[in-house]
Amino acid sequence: MTIEKRSDAVTALISKGISIDAQKVDENLAWLKKQMHPLFFTLNQAEIEALSMLTTSLHHMDYHSRILLVDKPELAMIAQVDTQGSLYKTLQAMPERDISYAELTTSLSALPSSKFHLEVLRFDYARKRDDEVLAQLENCEVKDSVYEAVLKVIIKTFPDFQQEETRDLLKILLLNHPEYVRVSPPRRIARILNLFAKTEINDGIHFDIEKISDENSADEYRVLLGMANPPVKGFLLQLLEVFNRLGISVWRSYSLTLSNGVHPYFLSTFYVRPRNGDSLHKDCGLFQELQREIYNTQILFSYSRSYVELVKTGLITGSDASLVDALISFCHTNLAHNHPASYSLEGIRRAFHNHPDITLQIIALFHKRFNPTQEGRKKAYAENLITVTEAVDDFNSGRKFLDKFRRTIFRCALSFIQHTLKTNFFVAEKHALSFRLDPLYLDDLGDDFTNDLPADRPFRITYFYGRNGVAFHIGFSDIARGGWRTNITQGRDNYVTSANTMFKENYVLAHTQHLKNKDIYEGGSKMVAVLRADSKGDKESIRQQLYKLQLAFINAFFDLFVTEDGKAKDPRVIDYYAEDEPIELGPDENMHDQMIEIIAKQSVKRGYLLGPGVMSSKQVGINHKDYGVTSIGVIRFAEVTMQSLGINMHQDEFSVKFTGGPNGDVAGNCMRLLLERCPQVKIKLIVDGSGALFDPEGLDHAALSKVILQTDLDVFDITTLHPSGFLLYRNQTKQDGMRTLYKNSIMTKSGLKERWVSNDKFYKIFNSLLFTVSADLFIPAGGRPETIDIENVGNYFNNEGKPSAKLIVEGANSFITPEARLELQRREVIIIRDASANKCGVISSSYEIIANLMLSDEEFLANKDCYVEDVVNILNQMAEREALLILQRYQETNGSIPYTDISNNISREINDHYARIFEYFSENQALCDEPVYLNAMYLHMPHLIGANEYLRNRVQNLPDKVKYAILASKLASAIVYDGDTDSIYGGIIETQAKKFSQFL
Repeated sequence: MTIEKRSDAVTALISKGISIDAQKVDENLAWLKKQMHPLFFTLNQAEIEALSMLTTSLHHMDYHSRILLVDKPELAMIAQVDTQGSLYKTLQAMPERDISYAELTTSLSALPSSKFHLEVLRFDYARKRDDEVLAQLENCEVKDSVYEAVLKVIIKTFPDFQQEETRDLLKILLLNHPEYVRVSPPRRIARILNLFAKTEINDGIHFDIEKISDENSADEYRVLLGMANPPVKGFLLQLLEVFNRLGISVWRSYSLTLSNGVHPYFLSTFYVRPRNGDSLHKDCGLFQELQREIYNTQILFSYSRSYVELVKTGLITGSDASLVDALISFCHTNLAHNHPASYSLEGIRRAFHNHPDITLQIIALFHKRFNPTQEGRKKAYAENLITVTEAVDDFNSGRKFLDKFRRTIFRCALSFIQHTLKTNFFVAEKHALSFRLDPLYLDDLGDDFTNDLPADRPFRITYFYGRNGVAFHIGFSDIARGGWRTNITQGRDNYVTSANTMFKENYVLAHTQHLKNKDIYEGGSKMVAVLRADSKGDKESIRQQLYKLQLAFINAFFDLFVTEDGKAKDPRVIDYYAEDEPIELGPDENMHDQMIEIIAKQSVKRGYLLGPGVMSSKQVGINHKDYGVTSIGVIRFAEVTMQSLGINMHQDEFSVKFTGGPNGDVAGNCMRLLLERCPQVKIKLIVDGSGALFDPEGLDHAALSKVILQTDLDVFDITTLHPSGFLLYRNQTKQDGMRTLYKNSIMTKSGLKERWVSNDKFYKIFNSLLFTVSADLFIPAGGRPETIDIENVGNYFNNEGKPSAKLIVEGANSFITPEARLELQRREVIIIRDASANKCGVISSSYEIIANLMLSDEEFLANKDCYVEDVVNILNQMAEREALLILQRYQETNGSIPYTDISNNISREINDHYARIFEYFSENQALCDEPVYLNAMYLHMPHLIGANEYLRNRVQNLPDKVKYAILASKLASAIVYDGDTDSIYGGIIETQAKKFSQFL
């Protein structure tokens, strides 16, 4: 047969096939109309071409298995044969993209001439950004007809729904999904709005199930899931994996992702049937397991190694896999900071995954200690602990070095379980895992793993583990406060590097904070989190991941610390500590204003004993940057110390240099205060992230005023520079072949000149300026910790051994290492360390919390100016008081004790007195109501409260521990600054308290 004849034969067959297809169209359409849910056609009415293709191809589905109906950047539709796990496999094979809307519809019966059903998938990818939604919300209009129809359904079907929220929620839905609102019947819109509202009410997560009762769905259930700030990608796939793993078939589902203008929400309805025909009511084991696993998707990645190695092999549940991942991260962060090369994250992970027998025993031990349904818990745990400890001690795989390494890891995990005092692990609807530990576990680890930490041991350590990161909160006293910083990392290497050192960083910061907090009733604490952000994420997605992590951790925090009669309020939290724990947080790196307000509101909602006082720097509070509270202390310390050197900063000419930019809180407000108070000041150098600005004669005050607290250095008016002054720009570059050049604008005698310097030259200049520019005063008010260390400290002195600045007042934390501080002071540099110099920020926060506890929001706002003025007066007094004492002690010891050691000694003395006095009042609680001690508490208050009998009487309503702490703080500070430390303790307390009475 010739090629032409073969071609004719093939085309004839094609024509015949087309004719057969044409004859099948009506039959196929009738089948689709009967077997597909009516919503399928309603919701896809704009995709007629795709529906037509499905209709003409339906009888070939057993041949094709899968047909791509639509493939556009903003939309994909797929028809496929519904075999077991087919939906999960298809999603797994698709590229990871952010899904705006996902729809799955399965036919009611099998395809013609097939034993399998039809499955049609639709994915919309066009998602609105948070800022887009926020910008359009106010002007968004909902048609009255739509609103009234939806409201009618809500009133009839959802009686608990807050009807006044209907229009606002409809606006959000309309802005995100106009087509959804256009094509959906009112009942469907009402259901999604109800799910949206319940998700908001239930702290960002809602899970429920309903039995569907109609003739077409005998054993079908509607599963409702709402989640605020869901995982960024692959979340729908993970949910479907849970259903598939538990033997539950998903027949239909509709999933929306929408933004409320702040962060996204995932709202989904799944129509499901257990494959074995069992029921799925709320009291059955399958539902409870489904609930645990669905909630656990917030914590566990489906591609986690623990999931792959332990869950998919059937060894453990998904929630136990989250526990394993939490143990891995805990062991890593606690063992790696002193041995980063030996105790790598991967090495610790392999220990748990390669020895599932030990891992399973550790999990079982944890359940024995904390499962609220465990009978005979104490005995069962004690017996099991002996067994597991012996198994770990006897662990031997024949590889001596590796076995020793892994025994250390497993012992760390055992110590973790032994010293955990409460955990939210058995709270089903948790957002992250949290564990409150007794710091005694550090003694179990031994010196080899703790000798790089400060010798003082904390009062508490709380560990958090989430889907995208980990955190520790370390506090050095019962009532403690300190900031919450989040380190954002992108990529595996950056995350591991940060996680290696996070525990030590947290410990050192909390310890420094404890020294700093000596003048307030709260001891020191710090919370440090590390976020593992999407390596390819843009600014918007990273912000969402940041908020997700912070919301998860704060809710996990409340799971543990919301108490009733001292014990954790949630009965699923077994509480071995059983006391109220007043812990105050504050803003630090990557804590945004929005999150500050959310945390405060959530604290009130969850019933935490401090209410909105859990977080400082709120709108109903004292914003640090607005009032420059930290800088007030820095400048007051500088004024007192400079006066001791014979320089009156308010009258005399003097020079100063800064690290930290004019738009920063501490540096910017220090510059503002200097310009306001010191007309003769010469600010010669400012170094920050945007560049370096130098003027040998001092920067022009008017030009500097225009950028302070408004912009970065790179917009400074360089035409005002004096000869030899320059601005070296970090962010203004150009390429010269393979080289990156940085702009440097220099003022010469003949005018402004522009030069470009190489990368090496830039950093040589940039990094040397803070060492070489001479000034009377150096205020490091920004920059990375340990910028000046023992290796570069010699650069601070010129060839004659003269320091570039005689006085350093540390506005930034840990800018100079302890060793470098001692070397600088040995060479006659005066240093006022961070724990003294920048303490006023935390003092201000303490008084903000007092306002939260003593005043209503309305009272505070009505008297805010007066209250802030009182606080500012207190800050100046406290800074001056300590500065004078440091200078006095230095003179009394003839300079034999460095200034920074004197600062440490003052902090330790006050904190030691505080601890003993706090214990004294805890054991003598009735004393707090005696007039002499009430007077002491009144005197601690700002004048607005202390001098107002109506307001100050509220002191008696404060939590007992807060009253003990206020008394301990007030009395301990007075003892050190001007008290009689030779008296017996009770006498000191009573004598010092009586002194306060004369002021009232």
